[in-house]
Amino acid sequence: MGVDREAGGRAMLAGLLDASHLMPLDALPETACEHAKAAGFTDLLIYVADLRDQGLHLLTGPDGAPPGAQADVRVQGTAPGRAYQLGQLTSAAPQDAQDTDWWVPLVDGTERLGLLRLRSAHDDARAREDADRLAALLALLITTKRTSSDTHARLIRTEPLNIGAEMAWNLMPPRTFADGRVVIAASLEPAYRISGDVYEYALDGPLVHLTLFDAMGHDNAAGLCGALALGACRNARRQGADLTAKGEAVEAALIDQYGHRRYVTGILATLDTRTGVLSWVNRGHHPPIIIRGNRWGSHLQCPPAHPMGTDLGLASIICCEQLEPGDRVVLYTDGITEARAADDSEFGLERFTEFLIRHHADGLPVPETLRRLIEAVLEYHDGDLHDDATVLMCEWLGPTVENAEPAAALAGLPRSDPSPTAPSSTDNESSQP
Repeated sequence: MGVDREAGGRAMLAGLLDASHLMPLDALPETACEHAKAAGFTDLLIYVADLRDQGLHLLTGPDGAPPGAQADVRVQGTAPGRAYQLGQLTSAAPQDAQDTDWWVPLVDGTERLGLLRLRSAHDDARAREDADRLAALLALLITTKRTSSDTHARLIRTEPLNIGAEMAWNLMPPRTFADGRVVIAASLEPAYRISGDVYEYALDGPLVHLTLFDAMGHDNAAGLCGALALGACRNARRQGADLTAKGEAVEAALIDQYGHRRYVTGILATLDTRTGVLSWVNRGHHPPIIIRGNRWGSHLQCPPAHPMGTDLGLASIICCEQLEPGDRVVLYTDGITEARAADDSEFGLERFTEFLIRHHADGLPVPETLRRLIEAVLEYHDGDLHDDATVLMCEWLGPTVENAEPAAALAGLPRSDPSPTAPSSTDNESSQP
């Protein structure tokens, strides 16, 4: 029996992989459901998370949703949502069936995409392993095919994007990355009305490049400036430019396009994972924060040069900081700290830093910490931000790529739980979607 089930799991993955080459994203649910039967899985549903990570939305084929399928599931306050937040495969036996229902995180690399829901004829290690592998393959296929799918683009939006957001989300890398050396996570709000904030990270051997830009204004021109700055920085970096030269390339591109009418502030940083040395240039922006030992935050100081595009002649100075393993570098824009409550008090730098420290101590994955941070900032500002609020966080773990276990935990990679998982009462979450 064990041999047959093992063969069934291999047949499921091989069949789905073979079918995927000529398969549009719209056909994925039906095709996956058909091949999943080989491993004893039925009633397969694929949910993808929206841009704000507030809801999970059913991916359907040409025939629409299966009878009785729930189209939308909230992330906050539900058992499926908790599986998404914590990266934890969960199971529950329905009262009216002998089979087991599964909620399996869909994660490509370390990017959280959504959830896979299926029903399993077995509730054991073999079934959980097959479910994890199926979810991993589905996540890879979704990532591969979503760039050419308007179906996916519409599904992950709960409201229309402005033009700046349409450009920015297609320029920036995934919001989470991890290997044994670093864990990187980013968040940007208002997700549907981006007006000039952009972030980027990139790896070049042992070097990790971190970039955060904030373009002046709150209009389409701000979005165009942010996109131009990111493109110019990326182009210069890939030609070997150092931190100073990257900032100069961005300034030259802005002046060439806009004269001196538009400018962009930003932090350009490089982390050498071999040594833990962080180097950065400040172009008229808020300095980075270092969170160390989960006890205190240090606000790094470096003489700032002028904002890119103003050509004021202030020299760019490369500053350095020696990190310790476990240190978190946090880049942010003023939309985070300057969000205001009804009494006009700011969210503030101290509240921001304390939030990150407290939720890290709770053992949450880094992407979930940032999701909850944005929720807190929105709530503080009565749900409507008037400026982009962006965070880019990078934790240095050490010089070794193979040190994967801490990175997996921090990134919230899926983990199996052999028992049905109930939501924690401390999170005020119900057991039903």
